Amino acid sequence: MANMTVMTSLLLYAHTESMWMIVLQWGIGLLLLIFLLVLIFVQRRTGNRLKDELDELDKIRKGNVEYDFILKAMKIAVWRFDAETKKFFFEKDYRDGHNNYVPAADESIHDTLATLVSADVDHVTRAFNDICEGKTDLYHQEYQVLDKLSGTSYWEESYATIVERDADGKPTKIVGTSQRIDERKELMASLVAARNKAEESDRLKTAFLANMGHEIRTPLNAIVGFADLLPVVQGEEERNQLIAEIQSNNQKLLHIIDGLVSMSKIEAGAKSLLMARVDLNKLLQQMIDTYQPTTNVPMTLHCGMDQLLIESDRDKLVELIDNLIQNAVKFTTVGSIGVGYDLKENNHVHIWVTDTGKGIAATDQQRIFERFVKLDEYIPGTGLGLSVAKSHAQSLGGKMGVESEVGKGSTFWVDLPLA
Repeated sequence: MANMTVMTSLLLYAHTESMWMIVLQWGIGLLLLIFLLVLIFVQRRTGNRLKDELDELDKIRKGNVEYDFILKAMKIAVWRFDAETKKFFFEKDYRDGHNNYVPAADESIHDTLATLVSADVDHVTRAFNDICEGKTDLYHQEYQVLDKLSGTSYWEESYATIVERDADGKPTKIVGTSQRIDERKELMASLVAARNKAEESDRLKTAFLANMGHEIRTPLNAIVGFADLLPVVQGEEERNQLIAEIQSNNQKLLHIIDGLVSMSKIEAGAKSLLMARVDLNKLLQQMIDTYQPTTNVPMTLHCGMDQLLIESDRDKLVELIDNLIQNAVKFTTVGSIGVGYDLKENNHVHIWVTDTGKGIAATDQQRIFERFVKLDEYIPGTGLGLSVAKSHAQSLGGKMGVESEVGKGSTFWVDLPLA
């Protein structure tokens, strides 16, 4: 009986221990399962965080690429200024040109400002001091920078703003940009020059219109006055003298009208040429014969050859040379007037009209070819002759100029192609 009880107790103990083992195994398995779930959650969360960080890094990388692209497209340099150390630091530099100034690492702000053109030093220094002292939040200046190697200068524009301040609100960090603006300044200068030229042209046209009334009225009054006298004049000699005066003033009036018509054609862009062979020797002699009776100054012909045929528009060539000869006759009262030509090596003919008149100052030798310009308001004329002559020279494929000295006379010349 006792043995049975012992056996029963042993079996009951073994069963109980087996149950505990099973429970322990299940517990361990459950813990492992929970651990695996936690591990998976943590890994997934870590993976998401890494993915977000990678995305952020990719955005930063793309942002930097876009930032550099914008700087390159706009040709801008980015710099920082440390208000405590007074040093510039260039981060990016995509400016145009190869002579752009970049401060050295140990260079002071005073050395940097000393590279500017003297006229810009004061206003740039004042504006930069204002932003460094916190008097203003923004800085914007245009200035010229000297290139010591080439001795030239270039235009630059800079913007800057405050990005950091200390506890007292005083600026400590300033960030800015710089950009070359040479093309903009050149464009502005050309626009200003065009505006000034237009204003000067309007002024000259006004003066021209006022002068034209006088220029036309003078010969017209003479024609009308002498014509009214003809019926009452009895003597043949006196009558012939009046007729000669009328004819002379007719020619003056015709010349004025011809000048206006020629300028109108040039303004309208009438550039058609009627090319034909012209005997230059014969043409120049005919023009001297025409003008010699109008002046007491002897006129001489100087031809480089016994005969020279050139291919040109006869009417334009006649009007060109006519304006030069008339100009010489008008301003020469003593001495002589010479008309001639020489051949040039580049298959061109060099035609010239020289005189011993009052001469032209060096400062006026380009102005006289402009429209409506008269150097002496007391000398009759419209101020169109030389402008018309130069326009004709250019339309014939040549060029025109003058060599002159005050008190010693002038030589007007034109180079034209032979064919």
